[in-house]
Amino acid sequence: MTAVLMVLLLVVMAGVVYVLVRGVIAMASGKDVTGEQSQDWMRKRVLFQAVAIVIVILILVVAGSAGK
Repeated sequence: MTAVLMVLLLVVMAGVVYVLVRGVIAMASGKDVTGEQSQDWMRKRVLFQAVAIVIVILILVVAGSAGK
């Protein structure tokens, strides 16, 4: 179970990095005058980070219950 969660965590962390890079590129390109696209990328980044935090909590709970 922990191995599956670790792999899932790595996938989500890669997603965070991808979304972060895409957001920075979108912001640096200067094509998005209103900033709507940049805000959309940042919302996605926050969502991925929240999922990563939940997975870390699940890993800690599983590891804690396995030690008892």
